[in-house]
Amino acid sequence: MQPLLSDACSQTFDMVLWSTLIAIVVGLPLGLLLVLTDRGGLLQNVVANKVIGQIVNVGRSLPFIILMVALMSFTRWVTGTTIGTAAAVVPLAIGGIPFFARLVETAVREVDGGLVEAVQSMGGNTWTIVRKVLVPESLPSLIASTTTTVIALIGYSAMAGTVGGGGLGDLAVRYGYQRFETELMWITVGILAVVISLIQFAGDFAARALHHRGGRSGPAPKLRLLKAEETEKPDTAEVTKAA
Repeated sequence: MQPLLSDACSQTFDMVLWSTLIAIVVGLPLGLLLVLTDRGGLLQNVVANKVIGQIVNVGRSLPFIILMVALMSFTRWVTGTTIGTAAAVVPLAIGGIPFFARLVETAVREVDGGLVEAVQSMGGNTWTIVRKVLVPESLPSLIASTTTTVIALIGYSAMAGTVGGGGLGDLAVRYGYQRFETELMWITVGILAVVISLIQFAGDFAARALHHRGGRSGPAPKLRLLKAEETEKPDTAEVTKAA
């Protein structure tokens, strides 16, 4: 039993790790583009925004099992097979990208627009604003979004296991359900519950830690301090009248 559990945990870890990395690498810029190309955005382009938004919506609307079946030909073209851990990464990543992109969009929209205006007034370009303001300021929310995505992908990986993807889902179905080894099935459920709880705890802890620090790095705190100083500075005309 132990070798089976060890192999299944390793396969699930590989599937979730690689699909999460791909989802972050592709989903983060996609989410940023949804904000930047929106009306009033730094790169306003309504057509591009509508196209990207529609792609994300379609990707999110498909149930994962249906997505796996629809992508079988593409998965076989990429990996040479439709079963196994490597094959499962393809639909997992494609399913995770729009999910994470929409969470990134929500997180970035929460950033104070005053900071963006402050950087623009200093001559900062779009890349500077993204790198120094939007991402650092939304970092706590991005960490929480990553946590949510990882947990969702763990659930997806269990579904992938039922159709030949391997991992804990495959173990639970083949041994726990088909061979009536109820004990093994409940052990698998327990492992998934513990892993998800630990990931949620770690993600919440990291998000809170960053939130207490302001969730910022680079010049963003200086910009906020500059704004505060300008607010506290007395009006010159009022000082002259008082004198």
